[in-house]
Amino acid sequence: MSLAADLSAERLFIAGALHDGDETLLLLGPDEPGFWAHVTASPEFADGTPDPLDRWSARVIGALATAHGGRALFPFQGPPFLPFFDWALRSGQAWHSPLPLMVHARMGLWASLRGAIALPGHLDLPSPAPRPCNDCTAPCATACPVGALSPAGYDVPACHAFLNTPDGENCLSSGCLARRACPIAQSYGRLPQQSAWHMRHFHR
Repeated sequence: MSLAADLSAERLFIAGALHDGDETLLLLGPDEPGFWAHVTASPEFADGTPDPLDRWSARVIGALATAHGGRALFPFQGPPFLPFFDWALRSGQAWHSPLPLMVHARMGLWASLRGAIALPGHLDLPSPAPRPCNDCTAPCATACPVGALSPAGYDVPACHAFLNTPDGENCLSSGCLARRACPIAQSYGRLPQQSAWHMRHFHR
């Protein structure tokens, strides 16, 4: 099977590509809708061991890289940590948003990279996408009820304090309001259950 078909079978997609040295890096993101149901049905989510999503990513992307003559790279292995944020910006598919977060052409403020496959040589790259924020009124900038996430920065203690209140339950159960306000994110198809899982691990 082709790499594209193998990625689709694992509910991953190429979220960006760039040349780095003598290799082509393919950045892999969750292919929604469908990713969360697929990954939570995996053995990693049933064995009770910590970090099931990272372990799934390492197993699946590692196998795909080997099968297609490349090597797997991950944002969660380190230190030193690999510059996935910079790679995404260089790919022409992601940008700085009005918030201190990355925005992606397809994922919006739900931007997430599960790993990358480095292939030898310089493969053809997709054309850069238009930055979605250029024609956006930036509802993300004012969506946080307590201003914890704004163009001025990210006040993590204020965020956690808000999540401890009854009003914070909305963010805990469905994901950050600022991220959800992004028009691109709203069309991405990410399930509230996935956001709730990440929020539980963030707000411990």
